[in-house]
Amino acid sequence: MLVALVSNGSLLTPAQPEVTVPWWSFTKTVLSAAALSLVRDGLFDLDDTLPEGPFTLRQLLRHEAGLADYGELAEYHAAVAGNETPWSADEMLRRLDATRLRYTPGDGWRYSNVGYLYVANFIERLTGLALEEALTRLVFSPLGLSGVRLATTPADLEGVRMGAAQSYDPGWVYHGLLVGPLDQAAVCLDRLLAGQTLPPALLREMQSVRTLGGPITGRPWVAPGYALGLMQGAVEGGLVLSGHTGGGPGSVIAVYRCGEDDNTASCAVFAEGGAEGAVEAQAVSHLMSAVIQ
Repeated sequence: MLVALVSNGSLLTPAQPEVTVPWWSFTKTVLSAAALSLVRDGLFDLDDTLPEGPFTLRQLLRHEAGLADYGELAEYHAAVAGNETPWSADEMLRRLDATRLRYTPGDGWRYSNVGYLYVANFIERLTGLALEEALTRLVFSPLGLSGVRLATTPADLEGVRMGAAQSYDPGWVYHGLLVGPLDQAAVCLDRLLAGQTLPPALLREMQSVRTLGGPITGRPWVAPGYALGLMQGAVEGGLVLSGHTGGGPGSVIAVYRCGEDDNTASCAVFAEGGAEGAVEAQAVSHLMSAVIQ
């Protein structure tokens, strides 16, 4: 496993800086940060509805919009495994019957990558920019980060550590797949949750969590929840984490922050072929050591 650890704002354990990894669903945290930056700038309100359906930006960011997820389609997984050309977004939405809401927005919870496709579209629509440029302007440049990019074609994954999925096509990730150094994932989350781009009130909104139940078998979560682009809740050992786990063919990444005031830590862990629970447990172990020191 590769590990990057930030303690009280300082990078203590840099992962191999020359290694670029897929950020998988940690991309959702970055998309949420970008969307909230547009809210900060007065261009939209969290509780305004979007043109894609009768749901709000807040509901999209917290997976409360009533949307299904293309991950439930058996033909999706078969096509990815068969190295087929990705479907267009419209074709994916048609196959999923995505316009049919599975519950009334706000009344339930269901993890949905489709919701974050709509968030990515929202960011492009309001900024008038391609997604990569918008994320750079709204998130990465303000946080002092470089070297993170959006992978859209197989050629964009050259030099990226993909484990057994060297022929993967990132077009299968419909909200976009960020790739970058593991160190920068840890620093990105640390600076974001330290309030370096969002004002305190909006940062509190980002961390307003919907608790989802009790322990998850094989994973360290005791009381998991989901906030706005953040997996958040208590884990074994008594820590409360905010961040995101992501996985795809060949690898898993877990990026989390914990602590308060002058005793904070952020950790990013990446493993080829690893299980989510094992990678999260490594992140918890490193964070526990950092905040107890």
